[in-house]
Amino acid sequence: MARALIIGGGVAGTVTAIALKKAGLEPVVYEAYDRTADGVGAFLTVAVNGLDALDAIGLKDRLVDKGLDTPRMAMHLGASGKKLGEFPFGSAEDGTVYQTFLRADLYTALREEAEREGVEVRYDRRLVDAERTGGGVRAKFADGSHAEGDLLIGADGLHSRVRTLLDPDAPRARYLGLLNTGGFASGVRIGAEPGVANMIFGRRCFFGYFTHPDGRVWWFANPARAVAPTAAELAAITDEQWRAELIRLFRADRTPAVRIIEATPEIFRPWATYDFPNVPIWHRDRMVIIGDAAHAVSPASGQGASMALEDAVTLARCLRDVDGIDAAFAAYERLRRDRVEAIVVEGKRNGDAKAVGPIGRLVRDFFIARAFRKSGDMPDTSWTWNHHIEWAERVAA
Repeated sequence: MARALIIGGGVAGTVTAIALKKAGLEPVVYEAYDRTADGVGAFLTVAVNGLDALDAIGLKDRLVDKGLDTPRMAMHLGASGKKLGEFPFGSAEDGTVYQTFLRADLYTALREEAEREGVEVRYDRRLVDAERTGGGVRAKFADGSHAEGDLLIGADGLHSRVRTLLDPDAPRARYLGLLNTGGFASGVRIGAEPGVANMIFGRRCFFGYFTHPDGRVWWFANPARAVAPTAAELAAITDEQWRAELIRLFRADRTPAVRIIEATPEIFRPWATYDFPNVPIWHRDRMVIIGDAAHAVSPASGQGASMALEDAVTLARCLRDVDGIDAAFAAYERLRRDRVEAIVVEGKRNGDAKAVGPIGRLVRDFFIARAFRKSGDMPDTSWTWNHHIEWAERVAA
């Protein structure tokens, strides 16, 4: 039984471990932080294709009751307050629709599933180096400990150490000109139907919100910044300064954004948005990268988590079916690269529409409104979510 060292214990790493276990491997997860991530994070949407990947390894039915059904999206213009239209968010033949999860709920449910599968997780293990040995790979951690395995998988995110070990000249992440923030508002009535993803192109900032059946409003915003702020610059903004800045950005819009922000006890600290248009080297010397480590995608794609879930299940199938670890990694890359890089392009295009100046905003709003008046002008994005993984089907080398 091949022993797989998985670097990163988040959603991608945990699902990878469960999939590998089902494929007959022995996964061990090494997490840099010294504790679990229970209760940490904002929220995320898992698309139909991401749920399909979970279904392939028997997890979908155990998780869907943890999330909020999100079957439709409504588009609005902030300048006029006009609702342009509403359309399905993507749905499968069996009725599966997008699910929006608290990140902590999704992580906790997956961690519990991994525990039930007998997956070992070791905390406070920050990877510093790894090298191929005669018949496997050896990982070295910051605390001085080592681990030996037959292969190593980097599920360690945007700032992946595994990616730089594979290729010291790997490109840096591309800043997309947007910040992310959001929160959970209570006690504000806005008359929105639960589960509908309301997306607003505001005069100065993009805003999105979901009404939960419990009455709370889950929301996010994407303030534009031409130059990527440093961590120190973001940390220097006080909570009250940040709240005031967001209210200023949305005050001129005819939307519920200001009321939602004012009703939010704690607003997420802002963070910058990045992606990776292309990472040339995904695998080498029995090491491979998945998820954001290989192809971080803008949140505007709505596909970040789902791409990582597809990666995890596809990699497990390849390691199960293809003789030789290096050949299995090559098959995984062949099955994944074109798709994920197309998703990165789609996410960049969607994000660019959020970061425009006053003249660009007028042009953008005109063409968005016209597209809704002429349904034939609406782009077909079904290729992003209409993707199926057949677990029982063998992968050809």
